[in-house]
Amino acid sequence: MKKIIYDITPFTTVDYKDHLSCIAWFISCNMRCLYCYNPNIVNSKSGEYTIEDLIDFLKKRVGLLDAVVLSGGEATNHNLVDICNLIKELGYKIKLDTNGFNPKMVEKLISFDLIDYIALDYKAPAYKFKEITKTTFNEKFFDTLDLLVDKNFAFEVRTTVHSNLLNENDINKIILDLKNREYQGIYYLQKYLHVDDTLGFTNEATNIFDKTLLFKDLIPIEFRNY
Repeated sequence: MKKIIYDITPFTTVDYKDHLSCIAWFISCNMRCLYCYNPNIVNSKSGEYTIEDLIDFLKKRVGLLDAVVLSGGEATNHNLVDICNLIKELGYKIKLDTNGFNPKMVEKLISFDLIDYIALDYKAPAYKFKEITKTTFNEKFFDTLDLLVDKNFAFEVRTTVHSNLLNENDINKIILDLKNREYQGIYYLQKYLHVDDTLGFTNEATNIFDKTLLFKDLIPIEFRNY
């Protein structure tokens, strides 16, 4: 069987709030975000572990962990329905990190009650999307966002802020869009933390990002790594 899991982080307390989790890092992604710090995962054609390896690991952690985070790469590039079924049979909760470009997969996971929480990455406003992700923007992301809002599903929206790539006006555009789409959750702004081997060999951020200019009265905002 193909090794579609690049690596397994055996324990984390921060990736799924209030849960003791592990992380399964799935290979490949349909985006090439400049600031991505997982270039090896994104470009990999094969990982280190099969799904059977993951399930064997999880069987040994029953009672020690209570959740599994599916990340990557982009986990929805793979058939998560069968995978989540196997994980759920062991009694784990499941969180999905996704870029939102596979709304059909997300809808299946929700309709089959195979997912408990989603972190949706809002990469950039549409006019900067290609610059940031090297991917042409399409409506699939909004289909996913609207689906989650309409179903009142447990999810968060988050944006990684590299201040040389996204400014306060760009973030305000996203805030306005979330408000218009009736997003009720917290909008998380994650400060880019510099590493040398990002996918786009991104330089360290030098522009000042002024949080006081944000439309914080429209939706709840929390800052990570600031």
